[in-house]
Amino acid sequence: MCPRSLLRILLGLLLLFATAAKAAPARDQSVTVLAAASLTDVLQDIGKSYEAARGRKVVFSFAASMTLAKQIEASTGADLFISADAESMDYLDQKRLIARSTRQNLLGNSLVLIAPAGARTTLAIVPGFNLAAALNGGRLAVANTDSVPAGRYARTALMKLGAWEAVKSRLAEGEDVRATLAYVARGEAPLGVVYATDAKVEPRVRIIATFPPDSHPAIVYPVALTADANAQAPDFLDYLKGAEARAKFSRAGFIPLGASR
Repeated sequence: MCPRSLLRILLGLLLLFATAAKAAPARDQSVTVLAAASLTDVLQDIGKSYEAARGRKVVFSFAASMTLAKQIEASTGADLFISADAESMDYLDQKRLIARSTRQNLLGNSLVLIAPAGARTTLAIVPGFNLAAALNGGRLAVANTDSVPAGRYARTALMKLGAWEAVKSRLAEGEDVRATLAYVARGEAPLGVVYATDAKVEPRVRIIATFPPDSHPAIVYPVALTADANAQAPDFLDYLKGAEARAKFSRAGFIPLGASR
């Protein structure tokens, strides 16, 4: 092989390595976040602020918490998980799929009864309240009461208040809390149980009443890095705990937990 041909080959290899070196950091800078459906609006807003401030892209996937936990179990690629309950986070913790030292309760929320915005329904949530009669022949929209945190909170609250037996056969169960919200917003269900933050972002519904805090377990949103999170993920986790993100969470109706950074 002549020296000139060898030189061309060497230059080509150097160019290839240089291109790869430039591409690698760009991939490393993106953070993939799997989060409970109720966080959709506020996290997308926070993600835009983070990208503007840090120049790093955040990719979100929203669904029911346990659905996301099973997704993390089945495949790689997620860097951070935010659940709407402790159970889904515990599931991953038991399988050693989160970085346990990074886990903390990030947010709180409340549970509310909603109706379409134009409905005139009034109802006080007290022990023994007649929720079945208020449905007036319709169905109660709730998230899946077996697998979705919002649905489990709703079932627990209704059982404690003595309303469950009369409505358990008259449910319209959504795959997550946003699907539940849509049933009521579209007028397909006269009443629904969702988080207060979901009701706040949907102008087609109104809150009738808030469930007493002692009627269900405290609604908390644990957050943690996954066991194989990339090097950029801790920075986004810190951002979620910071003052700017906490202010956005508060405006959205969430209750920031823990101290800000």
